[in-house]
Amino acid sequence: MKYWSDYPILFAVAETGSLTAAGKKLGMSQPTVGRRIRALEDHFGTPLLRREDGSLVPTQFGLSMLDHITRMQEEADAIERSSATLEHSLAGVVRLSATEGIGTSWVPKVLQIFRQEHPDVLVDLGIGFRSFNLAQREADIALRWMSPGEQNSLIGRKVASVTFGLFASKEYVSQRGMPQTPEELVDHDGVTVTIMDDKMLWLSDSHGVPVHVPKRITFRTNSVWAFEEAISNGYGIGALPLCGGAMRDSNYVQVLPNFTQQEDLFLVSHQDLRRSQRIRAVFDFLVDAFKCDSDLFLNGGVSKFLAQNPIAKTGTNLQAAE
Repeated sequence: MKYWSDYPILFAVAETGSLTAAGKKLGMSQPTVGRRIRALEDHFGTPLLRREDGSLVPTQFGLSMLDHITRMQEEADAIERSSATLEHSLAGVVRLSATEGIGTSWVPKVLQIFRQEHPDVLVDLGIGFRSFNLAQREADIALRWMSPGEQNSLIGRKVASVTFGLFASKEYVSQRGMPQTPEELVDHDGVTVTIMDDKMLWLSDSHGVPVHVPKRITFRTNSVWAFEEAISNGYGIGALPLCGGAMRDSNYVQVLPNFTQQEDLFLVSHQDLRRSQRIRAVFDFLVDAFKCDSDLFLNGGVSKFLAQNPIAKTGTNLQAAE
């Protein structure tokens, strides 16, 4: 058991193909990952990885180890999930994951309404663009863009279609003018943010390829907050959801209002957690809240759910989503 904590490191290197990428995934430095792999190889007296076409791939013995590690991880995950399914009270922590924007604004507001009826349910909200592992209980419930994920053990439900448009500040438009066609965008300044899988947030074609991107990107970031501030301060044109604050902020101007794009948003949980009363209650509450605010996410405006301030009533949405 001495090297138990090193096994996930080997798994991450095999999955990503490099020490650097594995370190980024695990929150470790590249030298630390390399040192831990060498310690494993010294312990077993044989190489676990070899280099092929510029990537690290498992040796035959490494593949055998990974097979065992995978089964061990699955059993450990099942034990972790079982602790949640045994809790039948509406008390305790519910872990959620969401991206900046909807996770930093809308979710905290609506969940405070949930807590009016269930004050003993505590919220642990993870914010980020990486995909939190539900099988390993990095989160109990996740909000995911574009798809619920590929695991058969997940319960996913589409909860919203979110419309994105292009925005700029009034100052920028007064100085550079308003583009009249999408083709004119290439001659303007652009503001971009890096999101899931290092993708650039911009309007895309049916294949997911960004279209009419400005030739000059004056501000690039991995933070949605910094991204919005850059647009507001006149750096250029950027893509924002209509349900965000830009539609209500007098400093923003929507560019080419008919040039928009919709992205689907899914609420996801692991099927083993359907027996946890508190997780199921939060899941059902969020499904109802999204349904009430469907027009907000599609067309912008204000939240009907928050305006009505309804008290949540749990239902059977988690079961129905199976």
